[in-house]
Amino acid sequence: MLIHALASEMKLEAVTTEYRGHARDLGRRAADSDDIDLVVALGGDGTVNEVVNGLLHNGPDLDSLPRLAVVPGGSTNVFARALGLPNDAVEATGAILDALANRTERTVGLGLAAGTPGTEDESVPERWFTFCAGLGFDAGVVGRVEQQRERGKRSTHALYVRQVVRQFIDEPHRRQGVMTLETPGQEPVTDLALSIISNTAPWSYLGNRPLYASPKATFDTGLDVLGLKRLSTPAVARYGTQLLTSSPEKGPSGKHAVSLHDLTDFTLHSKVPLPFQMDGDHLGVRTSVTFTGVRRALRVIV
Repeated sequence: MLIHALASEMKLEAVTTEYRGHARDLGRRAADSDDIDLVVALGGDGTVNEVVNGLLHNGPDLDSLPRLAVVPGGSTNVFARALGLPNDAVEATGAILDALANRTERTVGLGLAAGTPGTEDESVPERWFTFCAGLGFDAGVVGRVEQQRERGKRSTHALYVRQVVRQFIDEPHRRQGVMTLETPGQEPVTDLALSIISNTAPWSYLGNRPLYASPKATFDTGLDVLGLKRLSTPAVARYGTQLLTSSPEKGPSGKHAVSLHDLTDFTLHSKVPLPFQMDGDHLGVRTSVTFTGVRRALRVIV
């Protein structure tokens, strides 16, 4: 039905992804084509991330790259919801058709992560992200969820909560963080046990409840970071409660919390390999990641 609705308004080629990375290959093909003006991604945040990385495989070029439209089809759909689209495929399709008819779009900034030169991760290829990345605790949770899904478990919010508890129990660096954040011209921030990098707000959702790790983060600025220096039981209870009750005006704060806004370039180093995730996709372990906030990277239909 959705394809029929879109095809009634434009010349449309529908392709179903068949393997991990297929959406990126399709995005790359669209970017290299001379006659594709719009790419519609129907799927969850992982699919959208792949499409974006395909579109930007040669970097941002607002004048020549196709525009992107997103129809939410995953379990959380953070990017689509952060753009203001309904969290329903049919309603979002209607909103996109209205936007196309009214010629409305916005240009959004994106995050870019790459292996740090001079480290063992320097050969890791750069990759774009649309709404968040994380090194450490939250990436460990994402990895656990992916393992459960590979075993046939459904991706539910209850599943995420269970994996948060298990990650906390097994977390070896709860009381003493092993990460250092370095920003050009600034004093390093040391002993971080958790780091969440946000390109927009909210950071995620628990059901219909938005969670604001960095409330000031927007698609129009650089990247924001929430870092925690301690993950003891009292600290997790305090910051977890703050996250669950967060709002566009207030996120987690306290003596063990570090909040940084509108960063363009920074690097996270770890004394030990830590799990790494981007847009909810677990990407293995890293010891050093360099981040860049790229303004005006992509045109999106909204």
